[in-house]
Amino acid sequence: MKRPVIGISGPDRGGYAAWWFAALRVRLQGGRALRITPRRGFNLAQLDAIIIGGGADIEPEQKKGELRHVREAVHQTRESSWLKWILYPLIFLVRRLFSIKKPDRFDQKRDEMEYDLARKALDAGLPVLGICRGAQLLNLVTGGTLHNEILEFYEEAPLPRSIFPVKQVRIEEGSQLARILRFTTCRVNALHHQAVDSIGESIQITAREDNGLVQAIESTAHEFLIGVQWHPEYLPMEPAQRRLFRAIVDAAELKKSGAES
Repeated sequence: MKRPVIGISGPDRGGYAAWWFAALRVRLQGGRALRITPRRGFNLAQLDAIIIGGGADIEPEQKKGELRHVREAVHQTRESSWLKWILYPLIFLVRRLFSIKKPDRFDQKRDEMEYDLARKALDAGLPVLGICRGAQLLNLVTGGTLHNEILEFYEEAPLPRSIFPVKQVRIEEGSQLARILRFTTCRVNALHHQAVDSIGESIQITAREDNGLVQAIESTAHEFLIGVQWHPEYLPMEPAQRRLFRAIVDAAELKKSGAES
C-alpha cells in the first residue's frame, strides 16, 4: 500500500524550517508530506490527513469562531544526552537562517485558506493535527475564541519564549493526547502569544500550564483532532513528541485503508 499523504499547511513566504522539520518527522514515521500554502492550494481528495502548522498570528477579526498506559511520573529530558545539546542549537540556527527578516504579524490569505482546509478536512473525517497557531485555528473553526495576548497569565513570572523545552504542561489523564505521549506531565517549547480562550463545539482542553493557560485541545466528535500549543517538530530528541507524528500517520493509514476497502 502506498504511503499515506499528510498535507502540511504553511505560508507562501517563510515557514521553511517548520515545513522541513515537520515533513521529516512525517517521512520518518512512514508518511508522505505534501506542502500546502495559499498559492499552492490543496486538493482534499489527495490527502489522508492534515497538519495545520505554526506561524503568524491569526487576524483578530477571525477570532470569533465564525469562519498504552499513562505514566504518572514527570517526563524529563535526558540531561546526559550530548546529542541534544548539538541538535537543539542547530534547530535554532536553521530556524533563524530561514526566517523572514520582518515577517507580517497577520496573513489573511493563509487564514482563509486554512479555515477552508480545516472545515473540509473535518467534514471529510480526516485526521487533523494542529501545531501552535494550528491548534488555535482548530478551536476557532469549531466555534471557540482566542486570547489575543497571553501576558496576563505571566504577571507573576517571566513569559518563557524558546525553541527549547522550557514550559511544563499537565496533560489530562485518559485523554487521547496522554495515551499518545504516554505521560501526564512534560516539558515543551514556547513560541506563541495567542492561545485558546473559550473552547469550540465538541472540543475539550487536554493540557494546561499551572497558570491555567491552555496548551492542548482535542475533539470528542472526531476520531483524530488534536491541537498542541507547542512545536513538536522542533523537539526531535523527545520520543513522546515523535509519537505525535506516528499517531497521525497511523490514523491516516487507517483512514486510507478504510477508504480503499
